[in-house]
Amino acid sequence: MDLVVPDVLEESCATRRALERLAAKWRVLVVYSLLPGPQRHADLRRRLPGITQKVLTETLRGMEADGLVERRVLRETAPQHVEYELTALGHTLREPLAAICAWALEHPPAEI
Repeated sequence: MDLVVPDVLEESCATRRALERLAAKWRVLVVYSLLPGPQRHADLRRRLPGITQKVLTETLRGMEADGLVERRVLRETAPQHVEYELTALGHTLREPLAAICAWALEHPPAEI
């Protein structure tokens, strides 16, 4: 089977749109954090050193809007408890991301 390389420079390219959805700094790391299963906001913050609460919230909202993450309310009353989980679409990223990890291990960055 031949590899089809789309013209990702075209704005209408589906691959370009997918790359734009995933290219934000934290999105791929959030996917990795959620692969084992649902996580609460505070757990995700602990797993992602360097991310602020605001950025994590914005990232999760964007991923929810894109259909990659589902937000589930565990307790309605204050303080509200919610957890986040990858959707079926989000789980489809497992193999492509594993391929990127394999590539990174085979081609480590050159040491300075």
